[in-house]
Amino acid sequence: MDDLIKYAPALLEGFLRNVQLSAICAVLSLVLGTILVSMRVSPTPVLRATGAVYVNIVRNTPLTLVLAFSALGLSDTLGLSFSEEPSSNAFWLVVLGLSIYTATFVCEALRSGINTVPLGQAEAARAIGLTFFQSLRMIILPQAFRVVVAPLGSVMIAMIKNTTVAMAGGYLAESAFVMKDTFDDTGASIPIFLGLVIAFMAITLPIGFFTGWLANRLAVVR
Repeated sequence: MDDLIKYAPALLEGFLRNVQLSAICAVLSLVLGTILVSMRVSPTPVLRATGAVYVNIVRNTPLTLVLAFSALGLSDTLGLSFSEEPSSNAFWLVVLGLSIYTATFVCEALRSGINTVPLGQAEAARAIGLTFFQSLRMIILPQAFRVVVAPLGSVMIAMIKNTTVAMAGGYLAESAFVMKDTFDDTGASIPIFLGLVIAFMAITLPIGFFTGWLANRLAVVR
């Protein structure tokens, strides 16, 4: 028990790092995913092809490889650096890798929502002189977001759970790594494991319930 108390601050810090990582990646992946879906449904062939290639390659690549590429390829080989401090630099590299990975799933969820918008609304937008991006921003995307609230919630929950593999990208202060280190030193694996499971459920379950409620509240009646 004394060992568990000793490692409690480190476990709490690691878990809070996961929460911070999740919050930043959620915002960035939503922004990047919206940009990607705009490219995928664009009338410009080059933008459509670029978006499709990016989404299909990244979405079908294991997350550990994406994170490893961020740490080894972008940082070590290409010299990309966000900070002089190693731990801060590793954090933002993982943010980059996890965001560009999650954004592909956000893109596909939004694309399925766009497909539910009647074609006549886009034609009506063009008829009154709106450009493609104007009709996308003011008419199509607002409806698409309402349709895919629940799927986006599932994507965010998966992203939160994916933060536990962030040590593959070199970010060693997150909860999975701290938990492993504590296992090795104390041997108290079951209490620590259950504690972190409950901590993650305390985040993911409310998100699931909230997005389910919001999806019903914002459901589009056709």
